[in-house]
Amino acid sequence: MTTPHPPRVLRQHRAARVAVAALFLTNGAIFANLLPRYPQLKADLGLSNAEYGLAVASFPCGALMAGLAAGALIRRFRSSRVAVAGTLLTSAGVLLAGLAPSWGVLAGALFFAGCMDAITDVAQNSHGLRVQRLYGRSILNSFHAIWSVGAVSGGLMGGLAVGLDVPRGVHLGLSALLFAVVALTALRYTLPGPEPIEPVERSEGGAQTDGLPARRESTGRGRIWLMIAALVLIAVGGTLVEDAGMTWAAVYLSGTLGAGVAVASFGFIALVGSQFVGRLLGDGLVDRFGQRAIARTGGATTVAGMSAALLFPSVPGTIAGFALAGFGVATLVPAAMHGADELPGLRAGTGLTIVSWLMRLGFLVSPPVVGLVADAVGLRIGLLVVPLAGTLVLVLAGVLSAARVTHRANGMPMEGEGSCAAAAEGR
Repeated sequence: MTTPHPPRVLRQHRAARVAVAALFLTNGAIFANLLPRYPQLKADLGLSNAEYGLAVASFPCGALMAGLAAGALIRRFRSSRVAVAGTLLTSAGVLLAGLAPSWGVLAGALFFAGCMDAITDVAQNSHGLRVQRLYGRSILNSFHAIWSVGAVSGGLMGGLAVGLDVPRGVHLGLSALLFAVVALTALRYTLPGPEPIEPVERSEGGAQTDGLPARRESTGRGRIWLMIAALVLIAVGGTLVEDAGMTWAAVYLSGTLGAGVAVASFGFIALVGSQFVGRLLGDGLVDRFGQRAIARTGGATTVAGMSAALLFPSVPGTIAGFALAGFGVATLVPAAMHGADELPGLRAGTGLTIVSWLMRLGFLVSPPVVGLVADAVGLRIGLLVVPLAGTLVLVLAGVLSAARVTHRANGMPMEGEGSCAAAAEGR
């Protein structure tokens, strides 16, 4: 069968791709600037580990509350405009959090920032998918890799500001101004016009709808929902590790291990930096070995790296442990989303929506739970959540696709057996 060539990429489409990449960069960098400031905020406000964890949990709580509003806003105002507006408001929330005089203001500011960040995240991904359709090939993973670059850059900026003793208001104010300029400049080069209206539902009975192949009908709906639950837990495993780096790495390194505040920022930087490398390599590795094998290897890497760091605590070892954990979970969330979207017996997008929504629970539940454990028996024990998350992935990775790219024909990858849909049907 002859495969049509991808459409020619125009200059304005390339410009739009760069613009979306800039939005992902700012989204990663804005909040990361605040993370190295967490130990100072915790100390200045006199917060216990539990109070600190509850305050930090306000960010994902806000994301959960506001996430479903993004679609309506995008349809009303356009994805590019919503993404840029969300970027500006997220910066304002982060600045307010950095200047918070009390626990209540800190929690409220982080809640607001989380609301705006969730809307920004959906909007920039929506616009990225618009650009991807014009390219005729996958480019979305590259945007997420750029997000990691932004997160590392933001962490480095925050660590440098701490090391130079720059006041929080000055540091976060300048950061907000810088990324506002970047976002507003990017808006000029995003795609014009309203959001496209696309048919997304596919029939379940074997017929085709709008030219799209129908999903195979499920042989057992109960089994499908069990698989969705497993995929949600795999995605949550990835978010638990990410949250441990964002919320607790600097606190653990500076408080428990006695590292300087600038050095303590490298726990998060190492995690996100290695996650970036994992995302760059992830597509090729998944094509060669399959999502199931890569997830299991990643889970084992996470368990081994952080277990060694916690058993033999040291500043270099802990930073290396967070780096291995970040590399291990790099492909988990995309793998879980892909698996959910391929399940038979569901309307198109249903599985993906459920996994995307529920995976945020990891960011919501983890900070207060780890904080309570840390107050009771120490943060070192609380960070066992990282190897436990890796173990969870090892146990549940069997629901992911084992398909591998065996050869290419007409420029298109050909996959072997082992898809998530096949697993659902008992193959």
